[in-house]
Amino acid sequence: MPLIDVSPSDPRVAQLMNDQQRELRRLYNDTDERTEPFDPQTLAGEGSALLVVEESGQLLACGALKRLDDQSAEIKRMYTLPEARGRGLGRQVLDGLIEAGRQTGYARLVLETGDQQSDAVHLYESAGFRRIPNYGYYEGMEGSLCYELPLSGA
Repeated sequence: MPLIDVSPSDPRVAQLMNDQQRELRRLYNDTDERTEPFDPQTLAGEGSALLVVEESGQLLACGALKRLDDQSAEIKRMYTLPEARGRGLGRQVLDGLIEAGRQTGYARLVLETGDQQSDAVHLYESAGFRRIPNYGYYEGMEGSLCYELPLSGA
Protein backbone atom coordinates (compact mmCIF):
# COMPACT_ATOMS: atom_id res chain seq x y z
CA MET A 1 0.00 0.00 0.00
CA PRO A 2 1.29 3.47 -0.76
CA LEU A 3 2.58 5.73 1.98
CA ILE A 4 1.19 9.24 1.63
CA ASP A 5 1.95 12.58 3.21
CA VAL A 6 -1.22 14.19 4.55
CA SER A 7 -2.18 17.49 6.05
CA PRO A 8 -2.54 17.62 9.82
CA SER A 9 -5.89 19.29 9.19
CA ASP A 10 -7.34 16.08 7.67
CA PRO A 11 -10.06 15.11 10.21
CA ARG A 12 -9.19 11.43 9.77
CA VAL A 13 -5.74 12.17 11.25
CA ALA A 14 -7.22 13.63 14.42
CA GLN A 15 -9.52 10.60 14.78
CA LEU A 16 -6.65 8.12 14.34
CA MET A 17 -4.46 9.93 16.86
CA ASN A 18 -7.30 10.19 19.37
CA ASP A 19 -7.83 6.42 18.97
CA GLN A 20 -4.13 6.00 19.76
CA GLN A 21 -4.40 8.07 22.91
CA ARG A 22 -7.44 6.13 24.13
CA GLU A 23 -5.59 2.85 23.59
CA LEU A 24 -2.53 4.12 25.48
CA ARG A 25 -4.67 5.33 28.39
CA ARG A 26 -6.22 1.86 28.66
CA LEU A 27 -2.82 0.14 28.40
CA TYR A 28 -1.28 2.28 31.15
CA ASN A 29 -4.42 2.57 33.29
CA ASP A 30 -4.26 6.33 32.83
CA THR A 31 -7.46 7.93 34.05
CA ASP A 32 -6.50 11.39 32.79
CA GLU A 33 -9.44 11.99 30.46
CA ARG A 34 -8.44 15.35 29.04
CA THR A 35 -11.28 17.28 27.53
CA GLU A 36 -9.02 18.70 24.83
CA PRO A 37 -8.41 16.32 21.92
CA PHE A 38 -4.90 16.13 20.48
CA ASP A 39 -4.25 18.84 17.91
CA PRO A 40 -2.38 17.35 14.93
CA GLN A 41 -1.41 20.90 13.88
CA THR A 42 1.36 20.63 16.50
CA LEU A 43 2.99 18.28 13.99
CA ALA A 44 2.98 20.83 11.16
CA GLY A 45 5.72 23.20 10.15
CA GLU A 46 9.12 23.29 8.53
CA GLY A 47 11.03 20.03 8.74
CA SER A 48 7.95 18.06 9.75
CA ALA A 49 6.13 15.24 7.99
CA LEU A 50 2.92 13.35 8.64
CA LEU A 51 2.77 10.01 6.85
CA VAL A 52 -0.17 7.62 6.66
CA VAL A 53 -1.18 4.37 5.03
CA GLU A 54 -4.63 4.66 3.51
CA GLU A 55 -6.88 1.91 2.18
CA SER A 56 -10.25 2.62 0.57
CA GLY A 57 -10.33 6.09 2.14
CA GLN A 58 -9.59 4.86 5.67
CA LEU A 59 -6.36 5.71 7.44
CA LEU A 60 -4.86 2.49 8.84
CA ALA A 61 -1.52 3.70 10.22
CA CYS A 62 0.24 6.97 10.87
CA GLY A 63 3.40 8.56 12.18
CA ALA A 64 4.93 11.99 12.23
CA LEU A 65 8.30 13.67 12.19
CA LYS A 66 8.48 16.81 14.30
CA ARG A 67 11.47 19.14 14.05
CA LEU A 68 13.29 19.68 17.35
CA ASP A 69 16.22 21.75 16.04
CA ASP A 70 18.43 22.00 12.94
CA GLN A 71 20.04 18.64 13.67
CA SER A 72 17.26 16.50 15.09
CA ALA A 73 13.62 15.54 14.82
CA GLU A 74 11.31 13.44 16.96
CA ILE A 75 9.14 10.62 15.71
CA LYS A 76 5.66 11.11 17.11
CA ARG A 77 2.23 9.48 17.03
CA MET A 78 3.17 6.11 15.56
CA TYR A 79 -0.03 4.10 15.47
CA THR A 80 -1.69 1.30 13.54
CA LEU A 81 -5.36 0.42 13.96
CA PRO A 82 -5.68 -2.89 15.84
CA GLU A 83 -7.49 -4.55 12.92
CA ALA A 84 -4.65 -3.59 10.53
CA ARG A 85 -1.77 -4.86 12.66
CA GLY A 86 0.53 -7.64 11.51
CA ARG A 87 0.67 -6.31 7.94
CA GLY A 88 3.95 -4.37 8.25
CA LEU A 89 2.25 -0.98 8.13
CA GLY A 90 4.10 0.36 11.18
CA ARG A 91 7.43 -0.59 9.58
CA GLN A 92 6.34 1.08 6.36
CA VAL A 93 5.51 4.33 8.19
CA LEU A 94 8.70 4.21 10.28
CA ASP A 95 10.88 3.60 7.20
CA GLY A 96 9.18 6.54 5.47
CA LEU A 97 9.84 8.81 8.44
CA ILE A 98 13.49 7.75 8.61
CA GLU A 99 13.85 8.51 4.91
CA ALA A 100 12.11 11.88 5.36
CA GLY A 101 14.55 12.67 8.17
CA ARG A 102 17.50 11.84 5.92
CA GLN A 103 16.13 13.92 3.05
CA THR A 104 15.58 16.87 5.38
CA GLY A 105 19.19 16.62 6.51
CA TYR A 106 18.70 15.71 10.16
CA ALA A 107 21.68 14.16 11.92
CA ARG A 108 19.49 12.09 14.24
CA LEU A 109 15.96 11.04 15.07
CA VAL A 110 14.69 10.47 18.60
CA LEU A 111 11.48 8.98 19.95
CA GLU A 112 9.75 7.92 23.14
CA THR A 113 7.64 4.86 23.78
CA GLY A 114 6.36 3.09 26.86
CA ASP A 115 7.65 0.02 28.65
CA GLN A 116 4.32 -1.78 28.09
CA GLN A 117 4.58 -1.52 24.30
CA SER A 118 6.78 -4.50 23.44
CA ASP A 119 5.77 -4.51 19.77
CA ALA A 120 6.79 -0.86 19.43
CA VAL A 121 10.09 -1.48 21.24
CA HIS A 122 10.81 -4.39 18.89
CA LEU A 123 9.94 -2.27 15.83
CA TYR A 124 12.23 0.58 16.85
CA GLU A 125 15.15 -1.62 17.91
CA SER A 126 14.91 -3.70 14.71
CA ALA A 127 15.12 -0.42 12.74
CA GLY A 128 18.40 0.47 14.47
CA PHE A 129 17.17 2.75 17.24
CA ARG A 130 19.15 2.47 20.49
CA ARG A 131 18.12 3.41 24.03
CA ILE A 132 19.26 6.80 25.31
CA PRO A 133 18.60 8.63 28.58
CA ASN A 134 15.13 10.14 28.70
CA TYR A 135 15.10 13.63 27.23
CA GLY A 136 12.99 16.76 27.57
CA TYR A 137 9.44 16.14 28.72
CA TYR A 138 10.25 12.48 29.42
CA GLU A 139 13.10 13.08 31.91
CA GLY A 140 12.37 11.24 35.14
CA MET A 141 9.19 9.71 33.72
CA GLU A 142 8.77 6.16 34.99
CA GLY A 143 7.87 3.64 32.29
CA SER A 144 9.12 5.91 29.51
CA LEU A 145 11.77 4.58 27.11
CA CYS A 146 13.67 6.94 24.80
CA TYR A 147 15.56 6.00 21.66
CA GLU A 148 17.85 7.59 19.08
CA LEU A 149 18.83 6.76 15.51
CA PRO A 150 21.88 8.61 14.14
CA LEU A 151 21.40 9.54 10.48
CA SER A 152 24.75 11.25 9.82
CA GLY A 153 26.63 9.52 7.08
CA ALA A 154 23.71 7.19 6.49
